[in-house]
Amino acid sequence: MKIGIPRPLLYYRYGSLWGNFFKELGHEIVLSPKTNKAIQDTGGKYAIDENCLSSKLFLGHIASLEGKCDAVFIPRIADFGKDGIMCTRFEALYDLCVNSFRDRELKFITCNVDLHEKKSEEAAYVGLGVELGSSRGAAQLAYQQAVDLWEKDRVEQIIKQDQALAATEQIKILVAGHCYNLYDEYIGVPVLKGIRRLDAFAVCADKIDHGQAQQDSLKICERVPWMMSRELLGAVEKYHDKVDGIILLTAFPCGPDSMINEMIIRRIKDRPILNLLLDSQDASAGVETRLESFIDIIRFRKAADKNG
Repeated sequence: MKIGIPRPLLYYRYGSLWGNFFKELGHEIVLSPKTNKAIQDTGGKYAIDENCLSSKLFLGHIASLEGKCDAVFIPRIADFGKDGIMCTRFEALYDLCVNSFRDRELKFITCNVDLHEKKSEEAAYVGLGVELGSSRGAAQLAYQQAVDLWEKDRVEQIIKQDQALAATEQIKILVAGHCYNLYDEYIGVPVLKGIRRLDAFAVCADKIDHGQAQQDSLKICERVPWMMSRELLGAVEKYHDKVDGIILLTAFPCGPDSMINEMIIRRIKDRPILNLLLDSQDASAGVETRLESFIDIIRFRKAADKNG
């Protein structure tokens, strides 16, 4: 079976887990292409104006998979119990796509992760494996192997970034944004590349231990319900005294980020902060100019401090 996986949103968090799980069960993976303007424009046609940019891109990627796979995988992920809830978009995506593309040649498969309803992640994936024709034992083994590889990869990424951060003498910029914004080729990667072109080191906020980040977030605020927002706060707490500046990378008009960003700006007073809001504008010149100005200010401050 050819299973389509759209690149945006949680692909950048769980993509390796999904891919290894389906491959272990003998299925073929078909990824949607990297984001481009055509995908963005297509997603905008299916989305309502109030959808955030990340959700609009997701719909464009779904459309790009038509005719290329037997079914598109869109998990429903509501919450992880005490670790927090997810943004409602992740719970609604499956139903949104089923309805938005009901007249197209697209089939969808899903699984439900909702610890408040006693639906664990393992049970969700094992149930999906059985639904796709595998035995329960084979599905459990495939899930565990996929999780092990995913966790190993995450640990390696964290160690690699922390070692590079400790070794570099460049200006260090923490880019505090969700993984699906950071690594999207059309909206986030240009920001990371722009930082590097300006001879600065980009520290990605998602390369952290999730459990530790949850604990660290409590030092900034104890009452943030969204799991991924708490992880962002944890990353800021971990890195803010190890970097020279912080960029808050947000896809317009994200509701949770609007609150979290304001909280970070109010609580973190010892580092310059750039609030970078990404929308569907065509040109990137404005972003590049703001990056250049921000890093120049940091460079001037460091030079002034050195000359004392």
